[in-house]
Amino acid sequence: MHRKKSYNDRKMETKVKVSTTYSCSLERAFKTPLLCDVSKVHTGYGLMPKVTHCTEDKNWGQVGSSKKVYAAKSLTQKGGFASVDKILERAENRYWKFEVSDFQSWMLGFSRFTGEWQTTEVEQNKILVVYTYTLHSDIALLYPLNWLFAKTFWKTYMKRVLENVRQMAYNNEPYKYE
Repeated sequence: MHRKKSYNDRKMETKVKVSTTYSCSLERAFKTPLLCDVSKVHTGYGLMPKVTHCTEDKNWGQVGSSKKVYAAKSLTQKGGFASVDKILERAENRYWKFEVSDFQSWMLGFSRFTGEWQTTEVEQNKILVVYTYTLHSDIALLYPLNWLFAKTFWKTYMKRVLENVRQMAYNNEPYKYE
């Protein structure tokens, strides 16, 4: 017997997309956000704590790999182990798909975030970067707050990440993973 889905069984997905153009090699634009030191990518902003380090990251960068992410203390985090990142897809110099989940503190009813980083070479050393996040919500009562959070705060945070990655790419930040 199949039970009809109720309103409370539904999940909401809010998609946020930002883009920019980097003046660097395609490889740099593609590899820097996921293969460099994540503490230099996610430097904190407002309620978002700074990432401090990762563990259990031996195979990071390969499809199916994961790592534990640790964050500094903030208004929303006690500090320490914060979440798990997973690589879902990798198309070399074109596309990453990754997931942030297993949140260790309450995240406004979000169950996971799915991120995408797409790079397209427009011309030599001119790379279009399209950065997308899908925020997955599980608590119907919070859907309006989830949508507002995603479209305002999270979008602003993503723009800051784009700029952090830009500076790292331009400075030839060493890759921590391969």
